[in-house]
Amino acid sequence: MLPSEASARHPGDREIETLAEFDEVMAVRGSLAGFRLQAVDLTDRTSALITADTTGAVFLGCPMTEDAAARVRAGGALVFPPVPGLPFDPYRALLYTPGDLFAGLDDGGYEATPDARAYAWFQQTKADGDVFASMLRAVHDDSISDALDELLVGARVVGVMGGHAMARGTEEYAGAARLGRQLARAGFTVATGGGPGAMEAANLGAYAAVYDDAMLDEALVILAKAPSFTPSVTEWARAAFAVRELWPSGGPSVGIPTWFYGHEPPNAFAAHLAKYFANATREDGLLARSNAGVVFLPGAAGTVQEIFDNATPNYYESRGTPTPMVLVNTHHWTHHLPAWPLLQSLATNRPMGSRIALVDDVSEAATKLTELGSPA
Repeated sequence: MLPSEASARHPGDREIETLAEFDEVMAVRGSLAGFRLQAVDLTDRTSALITADTTGAVFLGCPMTEDAAARVRAGGALVFPPVPGLPFDPYRALLYTPGDLFAGLDDGGYEATPDARAYAWFQQTKADGDVFASMLRAVHDDSISDALDELLVGARVVGVMGGHAMARGTEEYAGAARLGRQLARAGFTVATGGGPGAMEAANLGAYAAVYDDAMLDEALVILAKAPSFTPSVTEWARAAFAVRELWPSGGPSVGIPTWFYGHEPPNAFAAHLAKYFANATREDGLLARSNAGVVFLPGAAGTVQEIFDNATPNYYESRGTPTPMVLVNTHHWTHHLPAWPLLQSLATNRPMGSRIALVDDVSEAATKLTELGSPA
């Protein structure tokens, strides 16, 4: 089970990411010397800031009064003020939730949400070639990676990869959802690319894992009324939030989407969304954190790329012992897009050879992944 991000702080941690952590540190230590404070609104903590030792402290995007900012600078701190006018916080300390990214959906539709506005900002600044904007994107993505690592400490993470075109209402979508449920009930943390299609289905399954089996069947019927995020992301997202309203206490999972693909909105069933601007950082990070293996559902170019992005460190053992890789759907991976024969050839006479498998049906994937991950 994943911890909440706010509770992921460990002894000796020098980062302060919430107002509650700020108050705790001040009560216990009375000093901020050497601490890193990240996106904490300190406008109501002026008296504490004026009296605290701030030698070597760094304040990243923390709103505070002018008097407090002057005092902490004079005390030896570095202060990076909030950046006005952005549709996102480059210094954010925690991962996104679906509510964060889809705020305003009911009032103004998807175009009014922070997710859509961040993508529009990305497109504009990318075209401008603005070095300040590229710096802000890099700072944001590094903050997201830091929050993701804190969340996943000690978790057994299984990645589920697959295409965004898999439609709600299909047996393939239902199968991917049942896979996510099975993995979550087995104690794994499900991680996906955080988008629609197969990714949404696996996150939905993890969300449904805490309910009885009938809940998932009912949710699939509701979602089938809006099969795809095209032509309307708004209606597609509203159907997901309708499910969440009926069953508001779903199980946790992780989605790792990107603004690089503007046509691919995040899904509402991942409790934690690590959304990136840089797709390369997002893809490598998702696979690197899937320490208990990866299941590859049928997909197109993106999924093929992910297969071999994952195979490369397994081949060279650059991340240690190779992790399990399970490809689902024999016809797809041997005839339609024949990635399996090449993967087999790479694995011949390598330690990764005992960690790869091809199964016919998604119902076999979780069991096979567990078998491949067991000690020889």
